[in-house]
Amino acid sequence: MPDTLVIIFFVALAAALLTYIIPTGSFQTQEVSYLTEGIEKSRSVIDPSSFAYALDDKGEPQLAPVGLFEGNGGAGFFNFAFEGLVSGSKWGSAIGVIMFMLVIGGSFGVVMATGTIDNGILKLIDKTRGNEALFIPVIFVLFSLGGAVFGMGEEAIAFAIIICPLMIRLGYDGITTVMVTYVATQIGFASSWMNPFSVAIAQSIADVPVLSGSGVRVVMWGGFTLMALAFTLRYANKVKRDPEYSFSYHSDAHFRESQSKASLDCRFNLGDILVLMTIVATLVWVIWGVVSQAWFIPEIASQFFTMGIVIGIIGVVFKLNAMKINDIAISFKQGAATMLEPCILVGCAAGILILLGNGGPSEPSVLNTILNSAGNLIGQLPDALSAWFMLIFQTVFNFFVTSGSGQAALTMPLMAPLADLVGVTRQVSVLAFQLGDGFSNALVPTSASLMATLGVCRVDWGDWLKFIWRFMLALFVLSSVVVVGAHYLGFS
Repeated sequence: MPDTLVIIFFVALAAALLTYIIPTGSFQTQEVSYLTEGIEKSRSVIDPSSFAYALDDKGEPQLAPVGLFEGNGGAGFFNFAFEGLVSGSKWGSAIGVIMFMLVIGGSFGVVMATGTIDNGILKLIDKTRGNEALFIPVIFVLFSLGGAVFGMGEEAIAFAIIICPLMIRLGYDGITTVMVTYVATQIGFASSWMNPFSVAIAQSIADVPVLSGSGVRVVMWGGFTLMALAFTLRYANKVKRDPEYSFSYHSDAHFRESQSKASLDCRFNLGDILVLMTIVATLVWVIWGVVSQAWFIPEIASQFFTMGIVIGIIGVVFKLNAMKINDIAISFKQGAATMLEPCILVGCAAGILILLGNGGPSEPSVLNTILNSAGNLIGQLPDALSAWFMLIFQTVFNFFVTSGSGQAALTMPLMAPLADLVGVTRQVSVLAFQLGDGFSNALVPTSASLMATLGVCRVDWGDWLKFIWRFMLALFVLSSVVVVGAHYLGFS
């Protein structure tokens, strides 16, 4: 399997070639209001009837082929890596996510330098010997709930840093860690009954009562969570019986080697207790901030940076691993350095979208043309087939727009009226959106959170693809049954 960066390069090449074939187009936008948690908000969405091709001097649809190089800040093919790395803002992909990864990587570098995690894992295993099998179900369900209730996603990266060494010490692997953290959040995200970043926005745009259909979605969440948990447990148990069965066995060597070098005297003193208390307090504080104060990347990164400083001071005062003041800075830099590879992948993946036109719906782009063409195709299909094709479209389109709220703003103004035309309820169109958007986040390399979680667990995306494709196929089949079944049952 080629390296992840090689795969991204050829995907970028394919995106560049599309610009020589597909003309650019744009939509007009309009403001819609919606309620979330009792607060009225507004969002700019496309007017589905306003699509128009950009025309050349002859009045023909205009192509905007990407050149090899572009000056003056343009996006040529060989500019895509740099442009992707610096795209976005502190609020999101790519530069915001990259800086977030560097800060939490550095902070947890300080945590790991104290030795508390290694010794705490040994102590935990010793105290819970015989009950290790409970870790995976409990952690998976909690993360799935996090995704369902408050749209947890990026937060899983920080948890994965802590959980991965524990999983490997218990006899599992890095892939199991990705499943119980990030993938679990996306199971909850996709099947949620109240996610403010997907269901609430999509229902508002589709003019469906916000949080309606919750009873059906709660049952759906339970079913998908149990299915994913069963798949995870089956794989994890195989790895525990035969470690070389693991798809990430070679990359897990880093954690096995670091654990073999760790002190086996299981030091655990007041300093270690204070370090763990600081970590737990930070995680609880961050979850509270996300749920009640709508914290996002900048605020979360600041809390983890503060945690790193506090834990560094504790390490120096209690001489954990003979830590000194300079060791705080050294371990922070080393922790941040481990994030370099996933940061590059996140930036390059963002560059692919820039090649296709990253200017939004009101600026001519290939992406807008693809969106309009898909809508026209779906509008000509029979009702049940239209519902299924909505799911397929949302799944594929998530490769280009991995933001749940962003995809809702782009696609739901188009899908909701189409649903009326072909005899599909708007509630079913929202269902197709949330399942297609959420589940594919666990596969597409353009998902910054997925690539970051794989990075901290040292799992190559190629190895991840070899592992996850069967699970993704099963999810898609079950999602298809749910969407088509909901249509026939008149879910509204």
